[in-house]
Amino acid sequence: MQQFDLIIVGGGLAGASLALALRDARLRIALVESQPPRRPDGWDARIYAISPANKDFLDAIGAWRHLDETRIAPIRAMQIFGDQGGKLGFSAYETGVPELGCILESSLMACEFWESVKRQSNLTLFCPARPASLECRHDAAVLQLTNGTVLAAPLLVGADGRDSWVRQSAGLAAINTSYGEKGVVANFSTGQPHRHCAFQWFRDDGVLAYLPLPGNRISIVWSTNDAHADELCTLSPQAFCDRVAAAGEQVLGDLELLTPPAAFPLRLMRVPQTVAPRLALVGDAAHGIHPLSGHGINLGFQDARELAGLLAAAQPWQDIGEQRFLQRYQRARREETVLMQTTTDSLRRLFKESSPGLRPLRNLGLNVTNGLPFIKNALVRYALGAL
Repeated sequence: MQQFDLIIVGGGLAGASLALALRDARLRIALVESQPPRRPDGWDARIYAISPANKDFLDAIGAWRHLDETRIAPIRAMQIFGDQGGKLGFSAYETGVPELGCILESSLMACEFWESVKRQSNLTLFCPARPASLECRHDAAVLQLTNGTVLAAPLLVGADGRDSWVRQSAGLAAINTSYGEKGVVANFSTGQPHRHCAFQWFRDDGVLAYLPLPGNRISIVWSTNDAHADELCTLSPQAFCDRVAAAGEQVLGDLELLTPPAAFPLRLMRVPQTVAPRLALVGDAAHGIHPLSGHGINLGFQDARELAGLLAAAQPWQDIGEQRFLQRYQRARREETVLMQTTTDSLRRLFKESSPGLRPLRNLGLNVTNGLPFIKNALVRYALGAL
């Protein structure tokens, strides 16, 4: 049996960022991952919007400075359109900040994190490796891998995604609500420059977002019902480009497909208890939200930041796997997670509702907010600092 202070199951963005944030801590860390990340040819269709607060976190753990700047696009403005003339705009310049966020590929971050954790002196990497059994004893979490290796530590962190093996093995409940929708993602080159502006349309057939990539390129996420998503994925490349350009009101001219469309199912996932004796969850293992906000990974990074800070500050005599100790992490993360889940779910429901009387009211709300700079700036500053 190999002894550690911390076992992290899952070497994705949340798990690897947690490990990196503890690189200077007095902890012996085991990181268990089934396979290393890979960079696709061309542009990765899986992209994330990173908030300034999380950019600062990634810089603090030594990752941001090593990312390829030519693959990162800042967001300097955002335009949101309702389904009946409503419009709301945000500007970094008007808010007095350099940028509202950054768009970059998931695999760009994942590969950089991976190279960093491989060099981390207080970390032992088990890859390729898969967990086989988990036993949470009174003094340690004991994890057996499929190859027979046995690891033990006072604390085990599940960072293994929405279908978390750790969460299920520990008996922690996950309440899933299917949206009956899929998120269709793809990348395009554009006929006109985006000028670092992100666009979002609340449409009768779902929510469509254009997110700027470097150069005259964008990535899209079209959250739409299952049947429509499946139809979009079966279109010819030119027909798909025409459909997406028309849905986006031709704001960036004609589109040319760079990566074929892919679709993934959408669901809201609430995890009432994200800690237990000897166990904590981070990232998608701990929560799931609708992608219309683009902030899913930001919640995961803030999980990692909060838990790493708690563990790094622990005294040598403290038991970091004790539930009372871990509840500090759960309390610290609950408010923001519930707020983001409730906000994104409520927005989706508001614009999905087809009531004739509600349509003009929700669009009026966008227009009224757009005319109140104080409220707009408050919303932006909250997103910049808290997400």
